[in-house]
Amino acid sequence: MSLKVWIIAGEPSGDRLGAALMAGLKTLATDVRFEGVGGAEMSAQGLQSRFPMEELSIMGLTEVLPRLPGLLSRVKECADAVVQTAPDVLITIDSPDFCLRVASKVKSRLPGLKTVHYVAPSVWAWREHRAEKMARSIDHVLALLPFEPPYMERAGMTCDFVGHPVTTEPLATPTEVAAFRDAYGVENAPLMLVLPGSRRSEVTRLATPFGEALRRVCAKHPDLRVVVPTVAGVASAVQDAVRNWPGSPIVLDPRDVPRDIAARDKRAAFAAADTALAASGTVSLELAATKTAMVIAYDMNWISRQIIARKLKIDTVTLVNLVTESRVIPEFLGAECQPKAIADALLTLIDDPQARKTQAEMAELAMKRLGRGGEAPGLRAARSVLNQISAF
Repeated sequence: MSLKVWIIAGEPSGDRLGAALMAGLKTLATDVRFEGVGGAEMSAQGLQSRFPMEELSIMGLTEVLPRLPGLLSRVKECADAVVQTAPDVLITIDSPDFCLRVASKVKSRLPGLKTVHYVAPSVWAWREHRAEKMARSIDHVLALLPFEPPYMERAGMTCDFVGHPVTTEPLATPTEVAAFRDAYGVENAPLMLVLPGSRRSEVTRLATPFGEALRRVCAKHPDLRVVVPTVAGVASAVQDAVRNWPGSPIVLDPRDVPRDIAARDKRAAFAAADTALAASGTVSLELAATKTAMVIAYDMNWISRQIIARKLKIDTVTLVNLVTESRVIPEFLGAECQPKAIADALLTLIDDPQARKTQAEMAELAMKRLGRGGEAPGLRAARSVLNQISAF
């Protein structure tokens, strides 16, 4: 089967999803050609990105405004390119503010083109009307979470739960963990991962509360070492952010490092860590995959905070909590993203083995519900796409 695919991802998590989907399509179809926008992982699967994916990695209502003219120009550029290419399918991955604008423009000009969106919008959390609006330009949705298909189907789209890719990502071996600790000179020291986000705006906003929380923790645990994994697009911002943090932060900067080495070090860091402080997002599932006890914290500008707080329909945004129907992961969001509260929660995890054990049990349940042990999500997603093209 020959297949022409236009595919767009706008941030690192989408890049990983796109790469796995591309690999799955290449497995199931004899001849696949890709065009679109993506990052390093999608490029490794054969995509030549039209422009750097990092241009799209923006979050927050006021953060987007200064960049809006450039983003809208990129929307038009992508839509024109899709129409000119006339692919068999347009696949957009997460980043709905950008991707769905592209899909809408394309659908108005090529109404017969099959459109697939990967990652269902969190209408179960807020802005439920998004599903109905999305259905005007999207035919089929690939859902990461098992409870999402009914929401999409009620809005008029088809939807398949394809599993979450975190369930199949390789885990570090004991040898890799030992080598990591030795390489960074932290042999037996307690390790804490700190993950302030994959967007520059997140890193900038969270640097101060995270740093102050660490200062309180390190005052009681002076031997604690801090490891900060990051992605290329925000590595320089992270380097600046941690300059005055305690814990002698080790920044895992993937720039100028072979991809396999960077992936190995990140894998080993997650497995070696005793605890973690992370921004809200997919990273909570990455931590759950290694059963790393965590605290989640997140903040945004005042305007965005007020708008979202009024529309939020759930009492937790942490995916581990949602998937397991528990509230075991402590989270501090918006006005509650305060150093003392964050530090107190981290100290509880460090000092209480039962708290860490409870989180580990819920992490294992989350991985099971997300598809661990089944067919790889990228392959399931590819099969779902091909089924939709065949049925269209």
